[in-house]
Amino acid sequence: MTATQTAAGLESRALSMTINGQKVGPMQVPAGLPMIDFLHEYVGLTGSRLGCGQGICHACVVIVDKADGTSEEVRTCINGAHFFDGKTVRTVEGHAKRNEHGEVVELAPVQQKFLEHFSFQCGYCTPGFVNATTVLIEKLKREPIAKDQIETTIMTALDGHICRCTGYVRYYEAVKDLVLGTPGLVKDAA
Repeated sequence: MTATQTAAGLESRALSMTINGQKVGPMQVPAGLPMIDFLHEYVGLTGSRLGCGQGICHACVVIVDKADGTSEEVRTCINGAHFFDGKTVRTVEGHAKRNEHGEVVELAPVQQKFLEHFSFQCGYCTPGFVNATTVLIEKLKREPIAKDQIETTIMTALDGHICRCTGYVRYYEAVKDLVLGTPGLVKDAA
């Protein structure tokens, strides 16, 4: 990784990653630039929201896909863009199916359930909830849970996300509906 100085005297370094299946970079990016700013200003992906700016509300989370097939939520307001160098990232824009013109033709199951349950009001927190639920569903596909663990599992997965409008109930109901309605996520009773 090479570092250069910008005209303003800021250090910049090369950055490359894969975002929503597309290679991005290498490009020179200021050292210390928060990932949320990189997404918004360098690649035009504005779905992740800057809420608290302190890593508390989780409106800004993206999904990082690991080489072992697992995924995790990572906050973009407190992690610099270079933390994601070489990684595979999914943003909220990467969930829905799109046609050749980039138009959304089908929502992801998580997004559809949130709409069906009227889960959000202002929608500011929704990208974080979509990403958190996606990570949860992917985990349950690998490690199904017993039916009596559903509520606890959902609470644990969504606990860090703050919503100031809806009181969480509709988000949790939508996730529970999705978990129960998706084959293979809940173990059959023995």
